[in-house]
Amino acid sequence: MKREFFVWVLVMGVVLAFSCNRGVQSDDSRNAVADHKIMQQKDGTISLKVDKAECYQDVVNPSSNTAEWNVVVSKSGRYDVWLSSATKDTTDMKYKNSVLLSIRDNRFEKLPVVNRVIQNSSDVSRPYYQADSFIGSLYIQDTGVYSVQVISDRILPKDFKASGISTDDHTKIVSVSLTPAAKR
Repeated sequence: MKREFFVWVLVMGVVLAFSCNRGVQSDDSRNAVADHKIMQQKDGTISLKVDKAECYQDVVNPSSNTAEWNVVVSKSGRYDVWLSSATKDTTDMKYKNSVLLSIRDNRFEKLPVVNRVIQNSSDVSRPYYQADSFIGSLYIQDTGVYSVQVISDRILPKDFKASGISTDDHTKIVSVSLTPAAKR
């Protein structure tokens, strides 16, 4: 009887140990998952750079070019949404079409205008200037992972000149930022 009990406990221990170790991920696999998500900064800002996005390019219809990010939101609240563009002329960015920005159930469709110019920005190089456009504000109630998409013909791949794509490079989208809104 003692022997059967010992065998039974041993089998249950092996099963328990096996089932507990199945859910454990190595540091490498955890980092690979985290590499594909943008983390919110301590001050609440979420900065989404196009060169860090999953970009989809449509050569036939560039107005459906898309940049997409997965963002981990750790602080709920109201956020102002800003679109940063690299442009050669801050008086006329030459956007022909509206930019569509989608964050969960929130959709913004707006033709960007210059609200502020950032001088000596490290995000753009000559002959470009950084021009920021206010897109709107939204309230994020729940924390968690959000998908953010920007659709515009101004989502240009890094190597668009080298690839032979004939497009106007007067203005291109550099990033999207969500900043905590000032309490009013």
